[in-house]
Amino acid sequence: MTEIVLASDNVKKLKELKEILSDGDFKLVTKSEAGYFEEVEENGTTFEENSFIKANEVMKHTGKISVADDSGLEVDCLGGEPGVYSKRYAGEDATDAEKIAYLLNKIRETGEENPTARFVSVITCVYPNGEHFSVRGSCEGKIIFEMRGEGGFGYDPVFLPDGFEKTFSELTAEEKNAISHRGNALRLFAAEFAKRK
Repeated sequence: MTEIVLASDNVKKLKELKEILSDGDFKLVTKSEAGYFEEVEENGTTFEENSFIKANEVMKHTGKISVADDSGLEVDCLGGEPGVYSKRYAGEDATDAEKIAYLLNKIRETGEENPTARFVSVITCVYPNGEHFSVRGSCEGKIIFEMRGEGGFGYDPVFLPDGFEKTFSELTAEEKNAISHRGNALRLFAAEFAKRK
């Protein structure tokens, strides 16, 4: 069975990936499980650049097929912010609650009462021979001004996906994976990966 190194040690992200890719003919391991413990600097300006930087760096150190996801939230009234800076939008060490509070304050400053937004996920796979490919998934929705739900992470409690009355945090894992940006990107990734075997 092919081993793929996930260029992350985020256990929630790994759990999501394993749930969505459960029927794939490969084994997913984190970068630390593969023996790489460094944090890769994400200095790209697009999701594509950041996911390639992470996957390529981990592949170079492990010699194995590596996969990285770079994802974030784009809010239309903020000109696409926070985008690639979603994780550190409110500062490097901000908690999820602090990030959400900062985001909602920025939106309030625009006067937009029904802010449309989308989550974006770009997954890049880099092979030891240097070949690579990227796929992009997204999920459209809007931002609400109250945190709802216990599940998920990041901005999930204030993101209401189109066609749903529940936030990402209120959806079950199965419901979220069926419509999420990462779920959509992972299904594209699995199809593309299978074609290249």
